[in-house]
Amino acid sequence: MRIIVYGSLRRKQGNSHWMTNAQWLGDMQIEGYELYSLGHYPGVIPGEGTVYCEVYRIDATTLGELDALRTKAGEYKRQLMQTPYGSAWLYVYQRPVKGRQRIASGDWLQRDDPPSDP
Repeated sequence: MRIIVYGSLRRKQGNSHWMTNAQWLGDMQIEGYELYSLGHYPGVIPGEGTVYCEVYRIDATTLGELDALRTKAGEYKRQLMQTPYGSAWLYVYQRPVKGRQRIASGDWLQRDDPPSDP
């Protein structure tokens, strides 16, 4: 199975240790989503944007661990998406984003960039 990660699970990020047993397949962009900062990690919601991601092949144990980390309090819900590497799971944020900072670049690694003028 495969998973799409867009924030703290990406390479060299704070939670990348959860991906130790995963095989990196490549980078991609997903259209029709917006990226928000939730503090030390992000969330994506459907919207009018592009989000930069990494795709990994994972085993059932890793998926179970990530589900426990991400879905335990209803914060995220897994959604199956098509990628250049085959179908993959994406964790979509389920709570309101009002008052949260949108990452206009769509790239968690570029989150310190000032927002661009509309």
